[in-house]
Amino acid sequence: MGAARAHDPRPPRWGEPRPGLLSRLVASARTALGGSRPAPRGGLPELPMALRRGQLADAYLAAERDADHRRAAAGAVAAMETAIAAEEWWQADVWAHRALWHFEQAHATLHAARQARRIGDLRTAAGDPVSARRYYAEAIDEARDIGAEQEQGRAALGLGRSLLEMGDVTGARRMAGAAVDLLDRARAPASEIDAARALLGTEVAVGPATKEGG
Repeated sequence: MGAARAHDPRPPRWGEPRPGLLSRLVASARTALGGSRPAPRGGLPELPMALRRGQLADAYLAAERDADHRRAAAGAVAAMETAIAAEEWWQADVWAHRALWHFEQAHATLHAARQARRIGDLRTAAGDPVSARRYYAEAIDEARDIGAEQEQGRAALGLGRSLLEMGDVTGARRMAGAAVDLLDRARAPASEIDAARALLGTEVAVGPATKEGG
């Protein structure tokens, strides 16, 4: 998702919480790679009227009517990307959750894990690392269940970054260490492993800087 842009420091108001997710306690956000699987979910609410305009919305709605979950997920991802590029965080979040739900209905577990991680990235970029960690933790759980170590490592890295933004340097470094191991075993690109190692090397500030001899 790239580097986060400057934004309002207040977390945005998210428009469409994922059914059952935001109420789930995510203990794995504070541990290395723990957690439990989410409960089954019901159907989606109607797409908000504000998002029903344009070719991307038309394509998505057609796939949704046909119950073509893979095509609907792809359409929702495309709409999410467009909203992210415009820094329309609420719209991006709505589309991201719909994509996640459709991937799950299609039993596309790897894509669902990746999408959960991307929601974490989105919320971190929007200035809400607190809620982002829940999605990273779920992505870790789901990727671990299918043995997708590279995706698990990416989610662990994302979780570590969100913890660092929250001031939890110890937790961030623990997640970074897990990410290094996972990404290295998965033979991930060097850039991903280097990013995890950079986070692992984050130092704890021990006090205000002083001038030598002062």
